[in-house]
Amino acid sequence: MEQWSSLVAAVLSGVLLAAVIFYVWGRRVERRAADTSQRLVLAAKEELMSVRENLHKSLDQKLAGVDRREQELRKTDQQLQDRTRALDKRGQEISARLEQVAGLSAQEAKRELISGLENEARDEAAALVRNITEQARKNADREAKKIIALAIQRIAAEQTAESSVSAVLLPSDEMKGRIIGREGRNIRAFEAATGVDVIIDDTPDTVVVSCFEPVRREIGRLALERLIADGRIHPGRIEEIVKKAKADVDASIVEAGEQAVYDTGIRGMHAELVKLVGRMKYRTSYGQNILEHSKEVAYLAGMMAAELKLDVHLTKRGALLHDVGKVLTHEHDGTHVQLGVEMATKYGEHPTVINCIAAHHDDVPHESPVSVIVQAADAISGSRPGARREAFETYVKRLTRLEEIANAFPGVEKSNVIQAGREVRVVVTPERIDDGAAALLSETIARKIEHELQYPGQIKVVVIRETRAVDYAR
Repeated sequence: MEQWSSLVAAVLSGVLLAAVIFYVWGRRVERRAADTSQRLVLAAKEELMSVRENLHKSLDQKLAGVDRREQELRKTDQQLQDRTRALDKRGQEISARLEQVAGLSAQEAKRELISGLENEARDEAAALVRNITEQARKNADREAKKIIALAIQRIAAEQTAESSVSAVLLPSDEMKGRIIGREGRNIRAFEAATGVDVIIDDTPDTVVVSCFEPVRREIGRLALERLIADGRIHPGRIEEIVKKAKADVDASIVEAGEQAVYDTGIRGMHAELVKLVGRMKYRTSYGQNILEHSKEVAYLAGMMAAELKLDVHLTKRGALLHDVGKVLTHEHDGTHVQLGVEMATKYGEHPTVINCIAAHHDDVPHESPVSVIVQAADAISGSRPGARREAFETYVKRLTRLEEIANAFPGVEKSNVIQAGREVRVVVTPERIDDGAAALLSETIARKIEHELQYPGQIKVVVIRETRAVDYAR
């Protein structure tokens, strides 16, 4: 028992000694850890203080540089302000000096400068217009001339030979007395039935039927020829023959219209329009038969349309109908263009055809190349040599009016109409009209002639500007 007690006491003593040893060792470890942590904290604080010192030094240096830069900028700004004030003062002195030398105020000088710039811009615009026009002509003339020349070469048309009278041959002069009748009753009945004038004079074996309405003149001519061939001339027979002549002329009108439509290859035209086309056979314009002219325009326009890959049928249709309103001008109010558009619209023609009628005198804008081709073909047919003629009085009035239009423009010294009214030469004062203004003047005169005159073909306007130096030897 004592042994066990001694053993337990020894074990307890050992355990207690071990606990004491562990406690002492733990305390030492804690002290060492605390010392290490303290050293690390001190090192970190020293490092932080060092960084702060370096940062403060850098900031101080940068602030000092900013202060110097700000001072330099203020000094530069002050110098610039001083120079600006000096320049403003110098500018005022120069302006005053210029006004004193030129004798002009600032506003006057400004107006003069603007005026000079306007003149310069106008000259440049005129030169630009001239250059553009010339360039366009160079590019377009070659193909246009080729197409037009090809179309013209394929047309062989008659020259003008129409008039307002028709001559009827008689088998003998004795027939004149029978035409007049007892106390003139036959001739009065004939004129009343036909609406024409019968002129019987000393011309051997000839009687003249006169009327400005071609259809009535044709009816009168045809009826008179039949009366002469029949030999029975009295009022009753005259009325009978005139009725037959009217029916025959109406039939010939329809036949002429159908033949024109067939010749030009047009299909599906309204019967009333065909009849109006046939009536063109008995109408003339400046001596040119309108039906032949319209057929000629249709041929020319169709050829040009084929070359340009356009609708040939619509082109021919518009060309054949472009002057259809001329057969109605003596019966209805309005121009032949307005009447033609009205008829074509009434009988359901294509809008392109209607525009060909409306635009062939530039009354309305062209809506398609077809109407432009029709207008060109119309000009070719009307302006070719021998196509048209006009009365002497109308011709003289047109020449006089051409000179009046040209002379009305400022800067024009004189004007002369040459080539039977086909060209106007305008001589201008070189001091008032320069080269650029001369180009604009020719265009302006041409447009005014288009708007104020009616004439066959086209009229060329040439503006001539020359400078002469004159001196005398004494």
